Amino acid sequence: MSKIAARLTELGIELPPAPTPAANYVPFVQSGSQLFVSGQIAQSEQGLIKGRLGDDLSVTEGAAAARRCGLALLAQAQAACGGNLDRIKRVVKLVGFVNSTADFTDQPEVINGCSDLMVEVLGDAGRHARSAVSVASLPRGVAVEIDAIFEVE
Repeated sequence: MSKIAARLTELGIELPPAPTPAANYVPFVQSGSQLFVSGQIAQSEQGLIKGRLGDDLSVTEGAAAARRCGLALLAQAQAACGGNLDRIKRVVKLVGFVNSTADFTDQPEVINGCSDLMVEVLGDAGRHARSAVSVASLPRGVAVEIDAIFEVE
């Protein structure tokens, strides 16, 4: 068992299957040692996590949605790495989009749901540069979408 797979087991985390693209794009592209993972939208076993922060979702619910995006990002990275997450050297950057009202200002706390997951699973290699921005809407009405750049071996 790989080191990261063992860490996921220790944390009681099971990655979902890597989601298939919903439109005309690929889920990831590797260029040299950089792995670019397309935006992953918030979804759980029950379906899409929809809503708008500052309206019908709390910061805590938004952070939970961002964590689900992080799980999907790791699932895509696992697929890109042939099932071996130990190929991840570090998380380089996350870009988080938060479906929110115009006066909502807690985007960083929402995207922390994903950032915290990366550090929890990958340790210092999970620390990354990041953007957290509000948008007027997201695909399918989801609460959060996050894309990532990983450095891989």
